[in-house]
Amino acid sequence: MDRELLNKMFEFHGHKCWASALGLRAGLLALEKLGVKRANVKELFVILETGYNHAAGCFGDGVQFATGCTAGKGNLIKKPRGKLAFTLIDPKQGKQIRMCFNPKIREKIANSSFMKKRSAGVPPTEISPEEVMEVVNLVLDSPVEEVLLIGNVEDSHFDPPHEVMGMAICDICGEMVARPYLRLIGSGQACEVGELKKVCIDCSGYEEGFEK
Repeated sequence: MDRELLNKMFEFHGHKCWASALGLRAGLLALEKLGVKRANVKELFVILETGYNHAAGCFGDGVQFATGCTAGKGNLIKKPRGKLAFTLIDPKQGKQIRMCFNPKIREKIANSSFMKKRSAGVPPTEISPEEVMEVVNLVLDSPVEEVLLIGNVEDSHFDPPHEVMGMAICDICGEMVARPYLRLIGSGQACEVGELKKVCIDCSGYEEGFEK
C-alpha cells in the first residue's frame, strides 16, 4: 500500500482507522479487477452496503476515495445492509464486481487494543497512533484472501441514472430547488387551474419521504 495515498485518504476521512483503510484497499483492488481507473466524473458507480450510525461505516470513505465514486458526484448509491461491502460497476464495459469484508480476520481486529478502547467508547482520535496503526497495518498487510471476500467479475445490467440540470425557485421560501423535487400546491377544481405554487418539499406540507 502506498503510504502517501493512505495518508491522503486519512486526511480526507478525518482520522486514522482500520475500516477506512480496508475500504481503500478494497476499492483499489476492485479497480484493478475491473481494469479501470479512478472515476473523474461518472465513469464508474458504487453501490455501498454500509448502514447508518455504525462505527465501521468509515469503510465507505475509503471506498469513495479509492474509486472516485462519491456522494457529491452522485455515483455513490447507498444500499444500507449493515455490511462492509460494495459493488463497483463500469457501465461502459457492462461489468461489475462485489467486495466484502472477510470475517476470518474479525477476531484479530476485535482483540486489538484499538478496538477494545473503541468498544469502551474512546474516540479514535484519542487512541495512540501506535495502537491505531497496529490494526490498520493488520488489514493492509494480511493476505488479501484473509481480509476480503472477492466476487467474480460479472455482467452488469445497471442503468445509470440521468443527470438533472434544471432548477427553479420555491414560491414560498425563495430557495433554489432541483426540478424533480418541486411540488405543486394550491386550490383548484377538476379540469380547472387554481392558484398553484411551485414549492420545495419542506414548504409543500407533504410527509417526509414523498420525494422517493
